[in-house]
Amino acid sequence: MKRISSVVLATAVLCVAMAPSVRAQGSLRYGFNVGLLMPMSTYNDLDKMGWIAGAGATYWLPGNIGVRVDGSYSQTSHKDVLGSPVPGSTKIAGGMASVVYALMPASAPARVFITAGLGLYNVKSDTSITKVGFGGGAGVALKLGPSSMRLVLASRYTSISTAGKSTGFLPITVGLTFGQ
Repeated sequence: MKRISSVVLATAVLCVAMAPSVRAQGSLRYGFNVGLLMPMSTYNDLDKMGWIAGAGATYWLPGNIGVRVDGSYSQTSHKDVLGSPVPGSTKIAGGMASVVYALMPASAPARVFITAGLGLYNVKSDTSITKVGFGGGAGVALKLGPSSMRLVLASRYTSISTAGKSTGFLPITVGLTFGQ
């Protein structure tokens, strides 16, 4: 867990440090999000809906393609079994690097996008395990007035290979982004 937190922090610092030189070639947007996390497949058999929070940055190349790096933390509670509460929760922390494709130009009032990527996640329930995950999803970024701020509504199915099965989840998030 400490290692993943260090990677997420180092990524954020690198994005901020690179921002001035990156803007000369493309544009950099950064932001944060919060939302609901819906467990899928076997993860849904064990846990209830939970919450997720994250932060990230997207470097938009000239045109409609971008590269995104983000980190997230989520938590769900275990479901009751035969009417009896099961104590405990599942916590997932990690990060993903993604390719983003916008279906509209940056000047559009609403910019629909699709994304796909690969990441590293730590899943902690009864035990803790760190594994590779992948995900894909879509969202829409809405301009908020004349500022560079955007309201982003998004979802990205994520699957993490854990102990002979996969931990799949679908977050539905709302967030704000800033930058050019």
